[in-house]
Amino acid sequence: MSKFLHSKFKSLEPYDTSEELESMNGYIRLNTNESPFMPSPLAIKYAYESAKGLNYYSDPDCRLLAEKLSSMLNIKPSQIVFGNGSDEILNFIFMGLCEKGAAFPDITYSFYKILAKFHGVNYKLIPLKNFRIAPDDYKNLQARTIFIANPNAPTGLALKLDEIEKIIISNPDSLIIIDEAYIDFADSLSAIKFIHEYNNIIITRTFSKSRSLAGGRLGFCVTCEEIANDLRDIKNTITPYNINAMTQAAGLGSLEDDDYYKENINLIRTVRESTKINLRKMGFEVTDSETNFLFTRHERLTGQEIFTHLKQNGIMIRYFESLPEFNRITIGTSEQMQKLLNCLAEIV
Repeated sequence: MSKFLHSKFKSLEPYDTSEELESMNGYIRLNTNESPFMPSPLAIKYAYESAKGLNYYSDPDCRLLAEKLSSMLNIKPSQIVFGNGSDEILNFIFMGLCEKGAAFPDITYSFYKILAKFHGVNYKLIPLKNFRIAPDDYKNLQARTIFIANPNAPTGLALKLDEIEKIIISNPDSLIIIDEAYIDFADSLSAIKFIHEYNNIIITRTFSKSRSLAGGRLGFCVTCEEIANDLRDIKNTITPYNINAMTQAAGLGSLEDDDYYKENINLIRTVRESTKINLRKMGFEVTDSETNFLFTRHERLTGQEIFTHLKQNGIMIRYFESLPEFNRITIGTSEQMQKLLNCLAEIV
């Protein structure tokens, strides 16, 4: 590091993207939870057409997107704030809405801890119980902002709506963030209906997973108008034109082509369940994932052994040094998953 770096950043622990970059070199990519399907034809068409106007700044309020999305979610456009991926929304929250500290599970999306450290937010880690979030452990958190990924990553397990409501009710002085990055792969578990009942929750979502726009970088949150205005003020202070015109256009196309994505989601869920059954036959323990990935461990092989064997055979999955027994496997096409199963059969 240079002598010019501010002392408060000397101990930064950046998000590690090296594995993602390496996997671009001809591997079957089952490590980054991307969709195996292209964006919809309408999303591609709209993005292409929008390129003609790139000499102008993009709409800072994403009004066409907001109007379409609000009608689909039965909320007001003013209750939506868009981000350069949902990670940017999370960054805004840690930046401006965590004065009393934060709380989140000890095994969850790693970016929560990274952002808390970056912004100097005091945080409390709450252990999972049998890899599940226990709502009773989220009481009396002293007005900390609470982050719940539902379904959780990397476990893939989800809370039921009554369990989420229990956390909301037991923390009237806390802001509750429900991170629904994978909610489109789950069965009717979205907490978005609580937006109409409680004024202390934010629902975050992304177009990266189910809508095949990971490279477009588009996410959003839904909340009450008062909190939405707070987040919008933060956004407009530091990055008012945060969503480029082509991404806005692709996002709109994806919303108008909703049947295309619903079909892909159903395909992913079908392949997920069949892959889970076959992995269990090979001696793998697999959680009952509600996402586009599986969280696994084998009774005899370490996570690193499995990761290394697959990588040597052109398949990338996710290995966690902090969870050395486990791997996370993104659901690809049926053909990709069959290659995975064949390769695993060799090492097993």
